[in-house]
Amino acid sequence: MRALQVEGHNVTRLDSGKDAVSVVRGGDFAFILLDIMLPGKSGIAVCQELRFRKINTPIIMLTAMDSTEDIINGLKIGADDYITKPFDLDELMARIESVSRRQQGLDVVNTELCIADVHMHTDSKIVTVSGKDVSLTAKELSILELLMSNPNKLFSRERILNNIWGANSDPLTNVVDVYIGRIRKKLGKDESSFIETVRGLGYRIDPQAGAKPSANLPKRLD
Repeated sequence: MRALQVEGHNVTRLDSGKDAVSVVRGGDFAFILLDIMLPGKSGIAVCQELRFRKINTPIIMLTAMDSTEDIINGLKIGADDYITKPFDLDELMARIESVSRRQQGLDVVNTELCIADVHMHTDSKIVTVSGKDVSLTAKELSILELLMSNPNKLFSRERILNNIWGANSDPLTNVVDVYIGRIRKKLGKDESSFIETVRGLGYRIDPQAGAKPSANLPKRLD
């Protein structure tokens, strides 16, 4: 896994099949390397459940069993590719690149998110408010895209933390609150006009609230 980090990937490692299902369902991952021989729930069962739940993240099965039957079973239940252990790192990286390209070709082309006067181009990561460019950091962009892609959906602080910073993040940190505050300030939006705080539960974007004028912006005089 260290080799993947060196290649620039943010890696979340899980050693239980049961944990894998819950974390993947609550996260946003570019690809999944799934060992068939997982404790608690096999990699085959994990893959099958993820596909049943309409999670289309590319899956590469890792297996020490290179029989034709095992390979066919893995591909039949929804895996995108497989690699037999021990494997060469260059081969693994090539397979990751291959399934990622395929997934990009399958993704629905919807590169612009619009809520009220806030527009976000997810491909170029350009954000505008009332036509004016807003400069956001990579983490701020990721949080904003997560919320704008799911209007009205409530995200707990823990879920945002796991999505953006990874499953091993400190659950007691207030980093999510800090970043939400920064995003609001840069967008010129207060709590009531865009990213809503649901006390004790988390954050969401209410499209109707987004249509209201923000207290941080000058009011129009007629």
